[in-house]
Amino acid sequence: MSPRKAAALRDGTDGLSLREHLVATAARLIAERGTAGLTVRDIAREARVADGVLYNHFEGKEELLALALHAHVRSVERDLGPLPAVPGEGTVAGNLSACLTYGLALHTAFLPAFAGLISQPEVLARFHALPNPLGEGRGLHTMLTDYLHAERDLGRLSPGADPEAAATLLVGACHELVLPRLLRGTPTPPEIPPTVAETLITTLMNGLAPST
Repeated sequence: MSPRKAAALRDGTDGLSLREHLVATAARLIAERGTAGLTVRDIAREARVADGVLYNHFEGKEELLALALHAHVRSVERDLGPLPAVPGEGTVAGNLSACLTYGLALHTAFLPAFAGLISQPEVLARFHALPNPLGEGRGLHTMLTDYLHAERDLGRLSPGADPEAAATLLVGACHELVLPRLLRGTPTPPEIPPTVAETLITTLMNGLAPST
């Protein structure tokens, strides 16, 4: 190990390997400034290693960025905490409203990181080939589906309710309100009125068919 790499590992990396140190450094930069314009040199300087060291531990910049993005998403989830819904507690409508607010916060936090990768499909492909970073690999959709299945089993939802479809509608709402900004090249977080979650959940719970 070169003296420069040894110094990078000695100072405050908490026993991380050099590969882990580089991923953690890149993830921190992504959290601070997003991915637009983030270079290998930027990461190497922040990690206090020579530029070429990164290529000794990764196939290329794309692999490092994908792993760092994955770590960033996991960090965002840790900061927000677990899905705010426990089967049998509170009301289903209130829990789903909290879940939708949670999902919007997740997507809004991810936005700056993904905005700079629209022109880097290989990074996105590598990221999507990794295990889902949310819910210990389950993902937001599955977390919502499992919660709704549990509520249906408890009799707090109609026996004919479709948890998978409802979860798709909730995750789709997050996409609709947040992700289109990526395609418009707008990296700033969207302003979402606080009543949006309540309105969407009320519509979901009431349905669209006329009462009989």
